[in-house]
Amino acid sequence: MKTIGYVLGDFPVLSETFVGNEIRAMAKRGHEVVPIVMRLREGPAQTADRILARDARTLSSVSAGAALGALARPGRNPASALGYLLSQKRQPRKSLLWNAMKIAAIAREAGCDHLHAHFAGGAAAHAIVAARWIGISVSFVCHGHDVYAEPEDLPIKLGAADAVVAVCKDMESDLRRLAPSSKVTTIHCGTDPEVFRPVHDVDPLPRLLFVGRLIPCKGVDDLLSALAIQGTAAVDIVGDGPLMNALRERAQALGVAERVNFLGARPREWLVENGPRYFGLVAPFKQGPDGTKDTGPLVIKEAMAMGLPVVATRQMGIKEMISPETGFFADPADPSSLAEAIGRLLRLSPIERSAMGRRGRERVIERFSLDASSRALSQVFEAA
Repeated sequence: MKTIGYVLGDFPVLSETFVGNEIRAMAKRGHEVVPIVMRLREGPAQTADRILARDARTLSSVSAGAALGALARPGRNPASALGYLLSQKRQPRKSLLWNAMKIAAIAREAGCDHLHAHFAGGAAAHAIVAARWIGISVSFVCHGHDVYAEPEDLPIKLGAADAVVAVCKDMESDLRRLAPSSKVTTIHCGTDPEVFRPVHDVDPLPRLLFVGRLIPCKGVDDLLSALAIQGTAAVDIVGDGPLMNALRERAQALGVAERVNFLGARPREWLVENGPRYFGLVAPFKQGPDGTKDTGPLVIKEAMAMGLPVVATRQMGIKEMISPETGFFADPADPSSLAEAIGRLLRLSPIERSAMGRRGRERVIERFSLDASSRALSQVFEAA
């Protein structure tokens, strides 16, 4: 099996659990995996990701001599690397070339057969130049912000990669419109149903759960408005972000502060232990003012794996995750629609709620498991 160099712009990032999940799953599948980190992040992180970061290769660890050595030893088709370098507009050419040579030096020393980048921004640009320079295959995965808010030379990248991964069908269609000849495939970010499990014979908390960063596209402002309309629902909000203070003030102004707990950021272990005890998950996501939108939220799949019914907005990959048998849809940016969906969830009988949660877990196992997504990704890497 191919040795995979994972090119990561920033790692570890607390909210990007899908990156570490995927790397560990690919190693479990039998690939030799080499994390190549451009900027090693300090601060809060998932415990497993912090462990993974200890073994990562960083660009700062590569000497100038090693980078020059990579530059002096191009592979079979260095013209393709130079072609991309000259045609792209976003990255300064000198720094792109220099840092790409550092990645190339790491990849060559580690025996990498393929480079794969998360996000279609700078990491993908550097992976393309490095891989093309030393003559190995390259791919990247798009997530959302990198496509809809701040796309960087996206049509050029799509044409330069051997494979591109979209995290939902709507995104795949959008990418194919940008570059019809590109090799795009949809692979959902998977979750592990053996980690995220239901609890049985325990009455659920009479509260809903929200998990996500407190930024505009997460729709917590709409959630608070929906609580005011609906009148009885209580919610625990897990996450942190720049809107924390504004959302606290909004809860007070709407008269719902007594029904809302802002719990701050929590690690994955907290969600595994506490998540199954909630009545359901609410995911009021919408398009932010900068174009950002959630394309395939992992937290919805984690909640379904834990047997939670879900209230979520009809947006991007969410439409592929939830069915009428596993949750309730609301319209994005529509507090009245969200309030109605929350009310329908709370009116479920214990038997109805249990059945909905069971069907949600079955759906994750059938369609959205980490094992299935890593198998599909391995096939993409091997074919590239």
